[in-house]
Amino acid sequence: MTPPSGTAVLETETPTPAPTRGTLGGEQKNWAEQLALALFIGLPFAALVAAVPVMWGWGLSWLDVVLAAVMYAITGHGITIGFHRYFTHGSFKAGRKVRIGLAIAGNMAVQGPLVRWVADHRKHHKFSDQDGDPHSPWRYGTGVRALTKGMWWAHMGWLFDIEQTPQDKYAPDLLKDADMVRVSRQFPFWVAASLLLPTLAGGLITWSWQGALTAFFWAGLVRVGLLHHVTWSINSICHAVGNQPFRSRDKSGNVWWLAVPSMGESWHNLHHADQTAARHGVLRGQLDSSARIIRWMEKLGWVSDVRWPDRARIESRRAA
Repeated sequence: MTPPSGTAVLETETPTPAPTRGTLGGEQKNWAEQLALALFIGLPFAALVAAVPVMWGWGLSWLDVVLAAVMYAITGHGITIGFHRYFTHGSFKAGRKVRIGLAIAGNMAVQGPLVRWVADHRKHHKFSDQDGDPHSPWRYGTGVRALTKGMWWAHMGWLFDIEQTPQDKYAPDLLKDADMVRVSRQFPFWVAASLLLPTLAGGLITWSWQGALTAFFWAGLVRVGLLHHVTWSINSICHAVGNQPFRSRDKSGNVWWLAVPSMGESWHNLHHADQTAARHGVLRGQLDSSARIIRWMEKLGWVSDVRWPDRARIESRRAA
């Protein structure tokens, strides 16, 4: 069987031995994983909602804003450059230190362990907006009620599905990499680090418990919650609305107003038309900070063999 477009692994239906897993647990999420998932989603989201009234009162400083922006950039690009463009689609090559760094930064985004995230996303591309897609907003149909239900499913609901994507089928390359399995299993540690590092920085810089507390709230919980919903919006909003200048076999669209917070991921139509491309925003004025950072990494010699889409390749994927 040939691999699906945009995936650098071979798939097989041949029965295999009990797989090595990059995350803890079996093929179904147990109650502890479900509870942890609810906390990971619920607490940051509650913090995000609470941020609005808190913002107009006490407890927000320029230090909190800077710490939140720095942590958002590091962990967000850990997802967009690391988990997505590199580990899922192989848009460039990287050495061991860069691979580990990208895996850690992605884990600190609190969106699930590396191997699980990659397996889910590769399955999404294989069945995009069809039966089998883990998070299509068109899951229940095309009517208003069905699409409303589907948008909820694509945005957050699918995360609570007890069925897990088989990692041995969709991410066997990562399961063969001892470094990646180790970092993936360290997910709880990197979640704690993601929340405690800005807290520690806020406390040390201000030399106060209040500085630590506000940094934990803004650069920890609120930052994680915002990044969660921006990332999930690519699954929901960008598969329901947006223009489609390129040919793809699904309903992926470009949503311009998500480009900056999503670090270029919302130029989603080109991504589904050319899944291994390192740049998603290929048209004039399409900001893509992830592609810009990959370019800097290439110039520094940190990455190589970057799959930049040239003009001919772009034009060949234009919609009629």
